Amino acid sequence: MNVLLAITGSISAYKTPWLVRDLRRAGHSVRVVMSASATHFVAPLALESVSMQPVIVDPFDPTIQDRGSWHVHLARWADVMLIAPCSASTLARLANGLCDSAVMTVACSLPSTTPLLVAPAMDTDMWQHTAVQRNVQRVQHDGAIIIPPEEGELASGLQGAGRLAELGTIVDAVSRMRAENSGERTIPAATHPTGLAGRRVVITAGPTHEAIDDVRYIGNHSTGTMGFALAEAARDRGALVTLIAGPVHLPTPVGIERIDVTSAVEMHERTMEHADHDVAICAAAVADFMPVDRVVGKIKKDTVAATEHTTLILQRTPDILAALGAQKRPQQVVVGFALESTDLVDYATSKLERKNADMIVANLAGGLQSGFGTTDNTITLITRSAPPESFPPMSKAACANIILDAIERLLPPYDL
Repeated sequence: MNVLLAITGSISAYKTPWLVRDLRRAGHSVRVVMSASATHFVAPLALESVSMQPVIVDPFDPTIQDRGSWHVHLARWADVMLIAPCSASTLARLANGLCDSAVMTVACSLPSTTPLLVAPAMDTDMWQHTAVQRNVQRVQHDGAIIIPPEEGELASGLQGAGRLAELGTIVDAVSRMRAENSGERTIPAATHPTGLAGRRVVITAGPTHEAIDDVRYIGNHSTGTMGFALAEAARDRGALVTLIAGPVHLPTPVGIERIDVTSAVEMHERTMEHADHDVAICAAAVADFMPVDRVVGKIKKDTVAATEHTTLILQRTPDILAALGAQKRPQQVVVGFALESTDLVDYATSKLERKNADMIVANLAGGLQSGFGTTDNTITLITRSAPPESFPPMSKAACANIILDAIERLLPPYDL
């Protein structure tokens, strides 16, 4: 696959010779275009050596002109364009279509069918700045796929989000485009939005842990697989996805904003911060109860005689689905899950009404192909406008697409 790598002015540009090497080892042909500021962090000659191709910095360089349209021909050569690292300045240029560099001239010449991957890298305060996040959302809405930065030690010496994604993560994201270009999947055209394209989708996933003391908690066996499958499927339909995840051992899907939480209270707070969503999918298995009093330190077994009992007093956790349903606007869609051991449809239908949800995804607890810890799921969709619709066991990825198909049917027309 032909990969056009654009490098901009972030200190993490020093990693790009290794990125070119890894892309070529993965079987891709690589050509490089750089912003002038990027040359302060990595030498064009080093990139020419590893890519075995000329590196373009000056858009007016007489040696690169091809009938005055070098940028058009280079953009059409590419099967995918990757901007890594992408600085805050380049994010702003992308969001506004400003063609003032070789990188932007090619980016704006990219055919609408060619994927654009963007891997931002900058210090935490810059990454979290309101204007930068607004530009990220705009770039996503326009069809780009964001490879989110990671947390760790930064060039400033501080710790936080903003590190360029690991090279392996970037190479994997590029390689995934091979399947998309072959027709196995398509990236929705954001210029003609349909369904979930350009919509803001918030998804909760995984369990919550309600602390009893410093070492024990109330929890469940949820792995988060269903919620993560929904997040990936929504992203592939062009949605702007925020994934609020309880304690799970799953990697962050490329192009998705992930917020990690531990308790039901934390999940409730972070979900309500995203209450301006178009779609909310409450797929998390939130604990129903939490201790009234959390013990500081560890409860010692020796403090309770062998013949005695100890009492744990519980209180209800915040009801996230009910809170979303209570403040739902007419154009919003709210979806919940119901995991039941008996009377599945009856309980799910009751939950739909009580929580003011638009759809409940019901699944049976304890089945071999349903519930927690399985690769498959067996779902029934409950809505207000149609009879319950049951499906045979299938992979959670397949279930995710069935659920999203149903959600798209519930969405109001896209407001252009």
